[in-house]
Amino acid sequence: MTQTVPETAADTAAVHALLDQLETAWAEHDAKKFADLFAPTGTVVLPGDILMDGRAHIQGFMTQAYQGPYKGTTVTGRALVTHFHSSEFAVMVTEGGVMAPGETEVAPERAIRATWVCVKIDGQWLLAAYQNSPLNLPTA
Repeated sequence: MTQTVPETAADTAAVHALLDQLETAWAEHDAKKFADLFAPTGTVVLPGDILMDGRAHIQGFMTQAYQGPYKGTTVTGRALVTHFHSSEFAVMVTEGGVMAPGETEVAPERAIRATWVCVKIDGQWLLAAYQNSPLNLPTA
């Protein structure tokens, strides 16, 4: 049985700030800033059989992605659910997605829900794991 613990307002704000920091890093197409949001052994799982393991891998993938398929894009998201399982471990579920250049909202085909596993290391909240899934599955 999973039990959540009461969180502090400061911890909730810090976990939610990860979303803002990720949006900023993405808008700046700063792969290092993006990767630094993750714990050193953080992981990212994306649709299309994409697995990034560790900051260096995340940074390398995002460097290439910002020059390729993510060039000129931005991301947006909002927290739907945040649960603290200890004073140093939280899970946040968000909804959002990637916006193509010029878009002001996420197109249905790029809308996602994501799970963020957040850990507090040396007083700083970081992502231990991130995974997203399409919100709208293609219809046949």
